[in-house]
Amino acid sequence: MKVLVTGSAGFIAGYTVQSLLDQGHSVVGVDNFGKYGRLSKSYDDHPNYTFVEGDARDAGLIKKLIADCDHFIANAAKIGGISYFHQFAYDLMAENERIMAAACDAAIEAHKKGTLKKLTVMSSSMVYENATVFPTPEGEERKCPPPTSTYGFQKLACEYFVQGAHEQYKLPYTILRPFNCVGIGERRALTDVEIPSGNIKLALSHVVPDLVHKCLKGQDPLHILGSGEQVRHFTYGGDLGRGIALSLEHPKALNQDFNLSTPAATRIIDLADFIWKKVHGPGKPFRVTHDPPFPYDVQFRSPDVSKATRLLGYEADTSLDEMLDEVIPWIKEQVELGTI
Repeated sequence: MKVLVTGSAGFIAGYTVQSLLDQGHSVVGVDNFGKYGRLSKSYDDHPNYTFVEGDARDAGLIKKLIADCDHFIANAAKIGGISYFHQFAYDLMAENERIMAAACDAAIEAHKKGTLKKLTVMSSSMVYENATVFPTPEGEERKCPPPTSTYGFQKLACEYFVQGAHEQYKLPYTILRPFNCVGIGERRALTDVEIPSGNIKLALSHVVPDLVHKCLKGQDPLHILGSGEQVRHFTYGGDLGRGIALSLEHPKALNQDFNLSTPAATRIIDLADFIWKKVHGPGKPFRVTHDPPFPYDVQFRSPDVSKATRLLGYEADTSLDEMLDEVIPWIKEQVELGTI
């Protein structure tokens, strides 16, 4: 199997590409290094990996690269942490719509020629931004109020792009919604703006690396956004990459959508306490103070993951403890190198 992956230098894409290569597939990666700048991946020299520096909005380029591929993972997008939603509220809509249109145009043409088997689109848990049913099942994104953030709304629009391509051109698809990816490889983006959080200036605005960063730098009391009662499902990047790869050729993934997530729910205050103890040990008292939250800080995000288990046999089973044992040393190294 040969797979085209746009946004291949991204965070989740790194785990996805590695998973595909580990399974013996060939991968063509496309990225313009627009988020992090130039970086290297562990598989850059893998014999089954071909990298092309280019822009995912370039429909002509994507059509050329997809010509001999069996599958296409449309992963490229302008994406970032919660502060990013505010900083690039218009660009998230405009640029990501252009990326999605180019992906669908190329996929439709390749499918018409009989070469492309399926388009796999990376959506987001943010399509459930205003959900009120928990755990939230697939399909609820069409029943609950639309997302308030332009990012969430644009990700929902991606799903409508896929719906239209399937209705009009019979393009086979799978829609995947990852939840709160945790892993190594996420760096300070070129466009990140530093945000004061107590005596620490943050750029990532993703909760796990931000809390680790502050603990490693000795912040006491620890600053957290909002009440700390927010609920998230932190999912290991390796589990997400495995699920994405699994969905490509699984017959029951055809023309379906899936939540990809751990079933384990974690309050932010409990996450902070866990990270604090991982960094400082049990002897140092855990103290927190609360910073004002961002407007789009969803208070409760909890997916129903039963569909992926039932149809694909997929489970994201890496524990938060295991994730942090990998992530904390990596972030410590990156802080020392100045990349975070």
